[in-house]
Amino acid sequence: MVSFFLHQKSIKKIIKGKSNLRKSYFCPRKLNLLLIMSKVLKVKKGADIKLVGAAEKILADAPVPSYVAVKPTDFEGITPKLAVKEGDEVKAGSTLFFSKNDDRIKFVSPVSGEVAEIKRGAKRVIQEIVIVADKEIKYEDFGASNPTLESRDSVIEKLCKSGLWPFVKQRPYDVIAKPNDKPKAIFISAFDSAPLAPDNDFIVHGQDLAFQTGLDVLAKLTEVHLTVDNAAKADEAFLQAKNVQLHSIEGPHPAGNVGVHIHNFAPISKGEVVWTVKPQDVLAIGKLFLTGKYDASRVVAVSGAQIKSPKYFKTIQGVSIKSLLEENLKEGNNRIISGNVLSGEKVSTESYLGFYDYHVTVIPEGGEAQMFGWITPNPDKFSISRALVSWMSPNKKFNLDANMNGEERPFVVTGEYDKVFPFDIYPVQLVKAIMVEDIELMENLGIYEVAPEDFALCETVCTSKIPTQTIVRKGLAMLREEMS
Repeated sequence: MVSFFLHQKSIKKIIKGKSNLRKSYFCPRKLNLLLIMSKVLKVKKGADIKLVGAAEKILADAPVPSYVAVKPTDFEGITPKLAVKEGDEVKAGSTLFFSKNDDRIKFVSPVSGEVAEIKRGAKRVIQEIVIVADKEIKYEDFGASNPTLESRDSVIEKLCKSGLWPFVKQRPYDVIAKPNDKPKAIFISAFDSAPLAPDNDFIVHGQDLAFQTGLDVLAKLTEVHLTVDNAAKADEAFLQAKNVQLHSIEGPHPAGNVGVHIHNFAPISKGEVVWTVKPQDVLAIGKLFLTGKYDASRVVAVSGAQIKSPKYFKTIQGVSIKSLLEENLKEGNNRIISGNVLSGEKVSTESYLGFYDYHVTVIPEGGEAQMFGWITPNPDKFSISRALVSWMSPNKKFNLDANMNGEERPFVVTGEYDKVFPFDIYPVQLVKAIMVEDIELMENLGIYEVAPEDFALCETVCTSKIPTQTIVRKGLAMLREEMS
């Protein structure tokens, strides 16, 4: 099939940038397909945890929310400064608060309505800004425009003013990007390999114009890299994308993590910055330039063993968890997670969807006593080792609970991390360097390239039950403070 379009030697020249073929010899779509077929990154280390309760590809409208909330706690490293008070009327796109360290970074209301409550925690830290939503949303007008005619500075100004800038995150530190930085690249992962993760091909299908417009906006900032799953049939919106470098990757989780793509295609050295954006956030950016509105609509996958009818819901950013689970939640002691089971946040039905979350998962809480404990040869227990008989059923889907099967114990080197960590980094040594707060050693061991989610599988397989994601987050915060 490859030779049908171009000779193999020509393909290699194109990839290496040495071809003098004229554009008329082939179409962009065929070239994209050639690159996908010819240059595939294969991830060997990792593990796919197959769970029951995957969302069916059915898109339903979630109930119209009465309340939505924006949580400053979703934004690592941000000290919020309020721009509203209780009782204020807001529109979708009106500023609720901004960053104390950079007032250009604004956080806006996803709906129009009234600011009902500003919830505070210990030391009066702002936890949530709750808004009573209007039945019909009114929008701030930021003006539609053609991004190809805009300058880089005007694009950044518009993203900041509209409240869309927080969707742009950076490595190192896994925090909101600084508008003044000049990154070496922007990375977008078109697929998520986490357990029960949303299917971005399904979500983005039919929204080619908005997605391409979002890419055109990001291309004004720096070069853009888009990664698709080689094992699946990617949507046309991804395969026909322009102004991007298209990559293909295959392998077990965390193959879909953007950190893996950065590590292989644009590794970060000290002093360098790479930005990341999620596919649905690219859509929101595109819609801003097409319509001039802050469109906070999003598609959320509601899945897990404790969901009666797992499917996709079209809803709004910051929606209440209760409105997504209403009449769809099985009875029992449940663990509700905003995000995926590996790196999401435990929440209650009274909580609100996280700013960066497009997934709600519900699994059994667990905790029941088990005769003979883990040693029981139960085929319904999952393990990446051969300690349990489940390894003989690689395609089996498991109904796993949140039970840790033990508690934190002495941290010993077992080699488990290396089996599921596809970075050219020593994960155990890096975690230990963070634990002893050795900043120089952390830098030498590659902390600039990682985020907590990259250690989610390490935490899952850890015999010592070490909370590696929390430790990595602490290390990144320590490093950021040291460098500021």
